[in-house]
Amino acid sequence: MRMPADGEPEAVRLRETMAQALVEDGTLADPTWRQAVETVPRHRFVPGFYLPADARDGQGLTVWEPVTAELDHGRWLAAAYSDTTLITQFDGEETDWKAPAVRHGGAPTSSSTLPSLVVRMWADAEVAEGHTVLEIGTGTGYSTALVCERLGSADVTSIEVDGRRLEQAASALYECGYTPTLAVADGLYGYWPEASFDRIVAACSFRAVPPALLAQVRPGGKILLTLSGWLYGYARVLLTVAEDGTAEGQLLGGTVSFMSARTHAAPVFGNPAHWAAGLPDKPRNTAHSPERISAATEEAFHLRFLAQSAVPDAQMTTVGEVVHLVDVVTGSAATLTSGDSGWAVREGGPVRLWERIERVLDAYDVADRPGPEAFTLHVHDGRQQLRHPQMPGLALSRP
Repeated sequence: MRMPADGEPEAVRLRETMAQALVEDGTLADPTWRQAVETVPRHRFVPGFYLPADARDGQGLTVWEPVTAELDHGRWLAAAYSDTTLITQFDGEETDWKAPAVRHGGAPTSSSTLPSLVVRMWADAEVAEGHTVLEIGTGTGYSTALVCERLGSADVTSIEVDGRRLEQAASALYECGYTPTLAVADGLYGYWPEASFDRIVAACSFRAVPPALLAQVRPGGKILLTLSGWLYGYARVLLTVAEDGTAEGQLLGGTVSFMSARTHAAPVFGNPAHWAAGLPDKPRNTAHSPERISAATEEAFHLRFLAQSAVPDAQMTTVGEVVHLVDVVTGSAATLTSGDSGWAVREGGPVRLWERIERVLDAYDVADRPGPEAFTLHVHDGRQQLRHPQMPGLALSRP
């Protein structure tokens, strides 16, 4: 396939070094994907991005430093060929990369995902020659370029909800010789004009498997996507679609997270103190600490997803030493506080949020704490359920 030679010897060297590092850590086991990584010039897709400074500002916010070739060519090129996610947009706002400013805080809304995860996603989706592919979330276009290099542009469709992002990605792709089908579209609905596909791979996360995606995959085809929610629990699943339109697949291991599809982002819930004011005065003791789902551990990452599946509309925040759970859909809330006798909970509303999470944690412990790979997602008859052979009472419906 056609790929113009890159004029920067340093970029070529850095690409080869990055590819070798990914081989050594086990990410690039397939030589065809290694060739793609060594060929695609990532720096062409990230003319500007942000990196976090070493220290936070006086308000505790992350300080984001703009990086471009003009500001610091060496830092820009080295970062482009590091196995790092490069933030390219905050809060849906475009940056003027000719005169970028330092940012304090903000919510990342677009990025160039770290190369190891990009390759891992394509490999986990079992993409192979002859497959037609729909990519949801073009972003910078780097991931799109890799799969075009692997399969050929004619078999690749990529969609992006942000028209400005897609325009920039399209320019970079076409300048590098790649000509996939591109469209501004909401990934929640896939892309009917090019269906059906052998593989659909999403570079954003959804609260549930979008039904339109199931209808756009050929029988026997696969969908790889990340499920997430308002507790910021994540799980990846590889679904195989049957002839009747149902699908099932195993959860995959690891602690991978993606930005939420914009239509699935968490709503603003207001002041936690307002929610807590309406709760019963008398608390009850709980055997489970909220740290079980909030700690920075792989098990907590997994448990947060399981808990979230039981209370799909809940959000969690900590103010001082009080943990708040808020459900804007049902009007339910709970608070957890730590004392001499352990944790205590107050909860009110039609859904007992922490009580539901407790049941998940109890069942999880009784089943000897199974990892993600022990769970299967079943999508059928409009329902989406997590199942585990040792947890028969834990049919976790997705919203």
